[in-house]
Amino acid sequence: MEKETKVPHCLILPYPAQGHVNPMIQFSKRLIEKGVKVTLITVTSLWKSLSTKNLTSIEVESISDGYDEGGLAAAKSLEDYKETFWRVGTQTLIELLQKLSTSENPPNCIIFDAFLPWVLDVGKSFGLLGVSFFTQSCSVNSIYFHAHEKLIELPLTQSEYLLPGLTKLAPGDLPSFLYKYGSYPGYFDIVLNQFSNIGKADWILANTIYELEPEVVDWLVKIWPLRTIGPSLPSMLLDKRLKDDKDYGVSLSDPNTEFCIKWLNDKPKGSVVYASFGSMAGLSEEQTQELAYGLKDSDTYFLWVVREIDQSRLPKGFVETSSKKGLIVTWCPQLEVLTHEAVGCFVTHCGWNSTLEAVSIGVPLIAMPLWTDQVTNAKLIADVWKMGVRAVADEKEIVRSETIKNCIKELIETEKGCEIRKSALKWKNLAKGSFDEGGRSDKNIDEFVEALSQ
Repeated sequence: MEKETKVPHCLILPYPAQGHVNPMIQFSKRLIEKGVKVTLITVTSLWKSLSTKNLTSIEVESISDGYDEGGLAAAKSLEDYKETFWRVGTQTLIELLQKLSTSENPPNCIIFDAFLPWVLDVGKSFGLLGVSFFTQSCSVNSIYFHAHEKLIELPLTQSEYLLPGLTKLAPGDLPSFLYKYGSYPGYFDIVLNQFSNIGKADWILANTIYELEPEVVDWLVKIWPLRTIGPSLPSMLLDKRLKDDKDYGVSLSDPNTEFCIKWLNDKPKGSVVYASFGSMAGLSEEQTQELAYGLKDSDTYFLWVVREIDQSRLPKGFVETSSKKGLIVTWCPQLEVLTHEAVGCFVTHCGWNSTLEAVSIGVPLIAMPLWTDQVTNAKLIADVWKMGVRAVADEKEIVRSETIKNCIKELIETEKGCEIRKSALKWKNLAKGSFDEGGRSDKNIDEFVEALSQ
């Protein structure tokens, strides 16, 4: 008799932040579609706040980060959170793996966020295939790798940087943790320590599109077992092979879906400026007010997401005086908004997930990066992919209302804006092609699943 073949069983462990959880959940859906059993491991504190309606096919287990009531917000600092999570997480993950190893179908692989390198050592101690998952661009990961290997001297000393596979970069084009050396030391340690044991990983998966960054991917493939598997987004944006896969991962907020879409339905095609800066870092009061006046003075329709905790930073009476042209909400369903034909451009910080969404939908961008990898993404958007413009900040690091107004006018009214829209459409088609059956990302996922089965 033939030996019974066990279904491959992958554990998925993201860093507990929405921008990290969602891409890994979307990748989990792809694995399940290809016959892999998936168990998502999340920290108790995050699990309590997540909407789970999109996780029906994914089993869930939890470990502790040491802050079961409140997570990072309950810690004194990121440094304290990291030290506690790395210690408590290691112990509770060991306990979970001991439990799962006696189950009917024990795991044979653990896919972990690259921000959590200690997971690799734990997984290896149980004989699991160890897979590092990068949620940022390969360009940014390569820069951080060079810094980790001390191939970039810190603090920065050069007037420009030429790294393998990358366009020429000024110091201000590098991630803020390098350019503003000493800022956010906790995050600096996390992004550099991604590479502390990367040589032990069996696979490295990157949430990017090969065609966006071919030269740097080709360079990284020479030193790592890396495959691009992005964009890790809902199937409805790409190949439509996953039934009912319309929502992006899980939500930490309550989106005003019906309200936003109803408002957009009344607007002409391409007439609305959508502005959103994610869930992590808000704008300063001065920047909030400059953006408010820039949107208003552009005399275009705008839909602006302003977090509830940031509402007080709006100019007094702004919501009322701009109500004829603008709608301000505390949250909205970003994918549904970006795919709406009324949206003509996207003002954003250029976080990697938002960037991939814009690329995959073909929406031109106005880049207003705040920190971390966003500044490098903005450089790529404006100068390499040419699918947006950079709203340049002044010496106080504030993008003024006049600059924002001019960027909006440039995208919507000028010949350059027309060329940018054509470029955005080109990247949209390349993104879809990469994820279509037989495309590069699809083939890479198939190759990975085949390796799991062996």
